[in-house]
Amino acid sequence: MIELTINGKMHRLDADPDMPLLWAIRDIAGLTGTKYGCGVAQCGACTVHVDGVATRACVLPLEAVAGSTITTIEGLGGDHPVQKAWIEQQVPQCGYCQSGQIMSAAALLAETPKPSDAEIDAAMDGNLCRCGTYPRIKTAIKRAAGIA
Repeated sequence: MIELTINGKMHRLDADPDMPLLWAIRDIAGLTGTKYGCGVAQCGACTVHVDGVATRACVLPLEAVAGSTITTIEGLGGDHPVQKAWIEQQVPQCGYCQSGQIMSAAALLAETPKPSDAEIDAAMDGNLCRCGTYPRIKTAIKRAAGIA
């Protein structure tokens, strides 16, 4: 049994300790906002917060997060400044990568409330968007920093 807190709720998971956190979140906890993209931690679609740090869930074994606090896109609620800015700036196109993008941006702003362009670029590096909405993503992060 592996215990962890997901979005404020304690979960006791009867799962293989080597199971990636992504599949435990989606298949066991039933939270499907976190997406599978590449399976090798290169695209960022599976980004969640582990103890407040943006982390790729597709390659992280459950045993590595036992006792941790996990926040998924559902755990941000609907009124997070990043989510508000995403809507205001009309960031999503297809939307598939957006939960990972938002989670990376939220972790950045929690650590660096007024990030520079270089800090935004570094924090968002590796979060891929097939639709190429990168300029809108950066604008939304700056907007969220202004309302945070």
